[in-house]
Amino acid sequence: MASGAAAPPLTRSLSLAWSGGKDSALALWTLRERDGKSPALLMTTVTAEYERISMHGVRRELLARQAQLVGVPLVEVEIPVHCTNEVYEERMAAAFASEEMSNVEEVAFGDLFLQDIREYRESRLTAAGKRALFPVWGLDTAELARRFLSLGFRAILVCVDPRALDPSYAGREFDESLLEDLPPEVDPCGENGEFHTFVYDGPIFAGAVDCRRGDVVERGGFVFCDLLVA
Repeated sequence: MASGAAAPPLTRSLSLAWSGGKDSALALWTLRERDGKSPALLMTTVTAEYERISMHGVRRELLARQAQLVGVPLVEVEIPVHCTNEVYEERMAAAFASEEMSNVEEVAFGDLFLQDIREYRESRLTAAGKRALFPVWGLDTAELARRFLSLGFRAILVCVDPRALDPSYAGREFDESLLEDLPPEVDPCGENGEFHTFVYDGPIFAGAVDCRRGDVVERGGFVFCDLLVA
């Protein structure tokens, strides 16, 4: 379902915080289609010991394949399993000081409405002399979830918080059926941390990410669907 339209030229000073999930995918689509910008880098936090995207639990191989199909270089920021806020900020500062990110002046995020997170990001970037962008901020999440589907994106729920959502949702396709089944107290985009997704196809990709569902496991109070390289 990849789009045939060419992406705008890379914006050297812009980076996108990339989780591999639907909100960062929508942020990238919005930057390109609405704002005529395409980030020069995708930046992802990876838990070093697990070799997976932090919180989402997606393997590094699939993350690399995503970035390749998006056509934007990837910068991975490694953090430990039990990462304190101090260590996190040290690793991020080191990443921004690196040669590959030395030109970054703006960082875009896929945050939707959590004000405390937005303020934290803005304060840290301001301290570093950079600016935070929020391309999809404040949009109605029910409408945004359906826009995601109408644009041709496809995603799988890879992490579920069982305190908010039944573990059986792990591994489900993010589609109209899932949206209809979500309990009313669960945000349609999972913005409160109810679930996380992995996007494997859509208009920002040159082709689909070949992956298949593996085991569903519980770890650290969350339920993960392991995705395997097909």
